[in-house]
Amino acid sequence: MYNDEILIQGLEELGLAPDEEKLTLLHRYYERMIATNEVMNLTAITEYEDVCVKHFLDSLCLVKAIPSDRLEAGMTIIDIGTGAGFPGIPLKIFFPNLKITLMDALAKRVRFLTEVTGELGLANVGCVHGRAEELSRTDGYREKYDLCVSRAVTRMASLAELCIPFVKKGGALVAYKSAESGEEIAEAGKAISTLGGGAPEIVSFRVPQSDLGRSLVVVRKEKLTDRKYPRGGGKPMKAPII
Repeated sequence: MYNDEILIQGLEELGLAPDEEKLTLLHRYYERMIATNEVMNLTAITEYEDVCVKHFLDSLCLVKAIPSDRLEAGMTIIDIGTGAGFPGIPLKIFFPNLKITLMDALAKRVRFLTEVTGELGLANVGCVHGRAEELSRTDGYREKYDLCVSRAVTRMASLAELCIPFVKKGGALVAYKSAESGEEIAEAGKAISTLGGGAPEIVSFRVPQSDLGRSLVVVRKEKLTDRKYPRGGGKPMKAPII
């Protein structure tokens, strides 16, 4: 039913084994996402091969910044603004030992995530409805994660304030950015240091089987975040620390 040639070649480029069980889970995930997309806006990308490249392979490019053996060991990850489940669900499928929290601000998307992860039999996945600036101030989430990942289309300075408070000291934020994000990354320097992050490491590449430029911005957390961050009232978005 599915032509997986591009997907398999892309996985091999990333050093990931395209076994039948994982491919079947991706097929089922795709089918459920497309069916739900007819009644709820989950993604504008709907053709299977496009989803394979722009969602599945792109999500799995985390291995370019975080070694596969660390992911296989079972890190704790929170995916902020996950939407239809990217990058969190493909990462969970390929690294089943991960403990992942999928967070989104839209309740109906979270219902979809809860249903689809249940149907796929993915264990140790929490689906949480909330806003990052509120959730990260609670003890159950603040500075609890090895990694915070996000593909959210938000400027780096704002994303740093929303995400770094979730990360434990010694962990990291990994932000998925376009290849042309140098200016906004430089602009975020003050926010990153204010929130306890070290100098950003930028890993640039092209998404496998495409000409799509991508940069992963890796911010290691060196110090605990001051309790006054993130600021409430939408300030991280309206008035970023720059």
